[in-house]
Amino acid sequence: MQQIAVLVFEEKVRLESDRLAELYVQLGETGAQDVVCRAMEELAVRLARLDEAYRAYRLAALRKGAKSLIGIAEQVGMQRLADVARDVCHCADEMDPVALGATMARLQRIGGKSLTAVWDLQDLSV
Repeated sequence: MQQIAVLVFEEKVRLESDRLAELYVQLGETGAQDVVCRAMEELAVRLARLDEAYRAYRLAALRKGAKSLIGIAEQVGMQRLADVARDVCHCADEMDPVALGATMARLQRIGGKSLTAVWDLQDLSV
């Protein structure tokens, strides 16, 4: 009888609180909250578009979308999300479908958890 291993993907996300604090100092509370909310909306949209591009195997669109996601993620202190988006770009450049599939799955997991972490952080500040 063969054994089947079940892999559980549990990866913690960490927001760079220094980056968020810097936004609040530069823009004030209202301005920073506005930037963070717009960034979160944009990240959610871009993650969905990246998934669509991946499913259609449109590598140019995938790479372009991942690069744009990097800037937004870094702006609001989501460095791990930005790093994984860079990995997606690399896999798309290498045209490695297996690595790309795994990296895209990781991007979606990290993206979802990062967005949740920011929402939770905003709930604490209210």
